[in-house]
Amino acid sequence: MTNSFRTLDDVDVKGKRVLVRVDLNVPMDSGKVTDATRLERIAPTITSISDKGGKVILLAHFGRPKGRDEKNSLKPVAAALANVLNKQIAFADDCIGEAAAKAVAAMKDGDILCLENTRFHAGEEKNDPAFVAELAKLGDIWVNDAFSAAHRAHATTEGLGHKLPAYAGRTMQAELDALGKALDAPKRPVIAVVGGAKVSTKIDLLENLVSKVQALVIGGGMANTFLHAQGIGVGKSLCEKDLAPTALRILEKAEAAGCAIILPVDATVAFKFEANTPSQAYGLDAIPADGMILDVGPQSIERIHAAIDDAATLVWNGPVGAFEIAPFDRGTVVAAKHAAKRTKEGKLISVAGGGDTVAALNHAGVADDFTYISTAGGAFLEWMEGKPLPGVEVLKK
Repeated sequence: MTNSFRTLDDVDVKGKRVLVRVDLNVPMDSGKVTDATRLERIAPTITSISDKGGKVILLAHFGRPKGRDEKNSLKPVAAALANVLNKQIAFADDCIGEAAAKAVAAMKDGDILCLENTRFHAGEEKNDPAFVAELAKLGDIWVNDAFSAAHRAHATTEGLGHKLPAYAGRTMQAELDALGKALDAPKRPVIAVVGGAKVSTKIDLLENLVSKVQALVIGGGMANTFLHAQGIGVGKSLCEKDLAPTALRILEKAEAAGCAIILPVDATVAFKFEANTPSQAYGLDAIPADGMILDVGPQSIERIHAAIDDAATLVWNGPVGAFEIAPFDRGTVVAAKHAAKRTKEGKLISVAGGGDTVAALNHAGVADDFTYISTAGGAFLEWMEGKPLPGVEVLKK
């Protein structure tokens, strides 16, 4: 897929000022980074440009500040990134103006500089042309390595691509390659597993997937809405009853597209939503009126396994049960381990993404065994919904 995008392989960065949009929005506690995954992911791009004599100027946002707010400064994140890279990183306390210009002017080939939070300026999220022009003065080329922010048309994620020669960084390139293999030009048959609490947040996703995949497993609280739409009693389970017509429309669309919808055939039910509360498996015709469906049942897990066994490509977004509390994590964990095993055997290309999904796969201990895990939440979802991403479109040849 990346044949259609300009990448770092298409440019000589030596002596150039390279504005690199990265994702530094990492979890922090008491001024310390608690999970360096995103920092580790951007290391290859930064190192590659620096080693080839480019001047690396990092652009990023952190949090949702309304104007300048020291709580959202990138300074401690830059220090953590320096540790990950084992290289020195200079810091400028603004991303435009004199402070930024002086810091860039002082750079030598191979140096790395991090500019302060771009969202300290309202022009970032507004994609304000004047703000874009100020940023563009600091660089000769622009590299976008923040797929996770590619669904936003902001100054540093899209605007700069219209002012400077634009290229995909290594993380962006890996993401586009993986996603291309999953849905754009996949090895068929393709199965999607979509879970999570609510259908309302994933209507566009489900409607796009039924036309792209051969089988769609629906789990989590979402499945209850589909079961209710078909006249099955779901007791006191989480269920968006008002979305029954939407669920039926999606089922009809799937049938017309030849996509098999795989819903639970049994369920693990409890009477309280708390860890290790007594629970038991029930057939769908016997869900107690005062019970809550909190996970798929054993027969449903077998069906998910069979669907995974039939597939050449798997796209996964969202857990199939209330995975954050035991024992209702079982369905998600067992299915994830099964997918990981097929992947390790070379029988499956497995791509997963979304915050809850990554947490669930880490919990199952299989995140490293999937073909690709996207750490991008909103961008991954919008890509799965079939929407063009501004920060990707601007990189096309």
